[in-house]
Amino acid sequence: MAIDVIKPYARMLSSNNSFPIREFTFLDGINLLRRIEYFGRVSHRSEDAQTDDSWKRFIPAVVMGHGDWSIVEHASVTVDMVVDRGITHEIVRHRLFSFTQESTRFVNYEKKMPPSFICPISSPEGHLENCHCEPCIAYHQAIMDWENAMEQSGNAYRSMMEQGFAPQIARSVLPNSLASRIVITGNLRNWRHFFIMRTTKEAHPQMREVTIPLLEKFQQSIPF
Repeated sequence: MAIDVIKPYARMLSSNNSFPIREFTFLDGINLLRRIEYFGRVSHRSEDAQTDDSWKRFIPAVVMGHGDWSIVEHASVTVDMVVDRGITHEIVRHRLFSFTQESTRFVNYEKKMPPSFICPISSPEGHLENCHCEPCIAYHQAIMDWENAMEQSGNAYRSMMEQGFAPQIARSVLPNSLASRIVITGNLRNWRHFFIMRTTKEAHPQMREVTIPLLEKFQQSIPF
């Protein structure tokens, strides 16, 4: 039986508490910066000095210049992410975030949806698709081994469910490559620390696969 292999992703969600949920926009980012400025001005009771674009001066001067990162904690962003279980284990170590994650205890992958997987193996950089050099041969063998392992785990899960075991028991045969959806909410100070930790060359390659594009989205949507 063919396995369902998907690509990981991460998307920013609007922070204005609206429903239905929509994606984060540039205007949402500007509003967050205005919110930071407003609460930052409370300490000096200079709220009346805030204008439509005063955040352009306030944020660089007060937050970035003076290092007053505490006021950034008043602005939060939610991210909807699909990664493998191994990466979610690393993400939830950022304990100041709030998390809601797809539960393998309660999701019945036989009734709700078939399990999907995220492949951790990347093709050798700069090599052609039909290349038969040693690195490419090893890569194709690794892909075959991984696909076989995913198929076996999926078959074992299905067999246990057919024997009457609950999803929370059958999940024990599912691998770290199982795709899992997780929703993460945190203030901008927490996100800044998260990106410092999870976009560097020391971070797991599968982590960087989602965090680097996500950081770019943050930078595009929230100036500064």
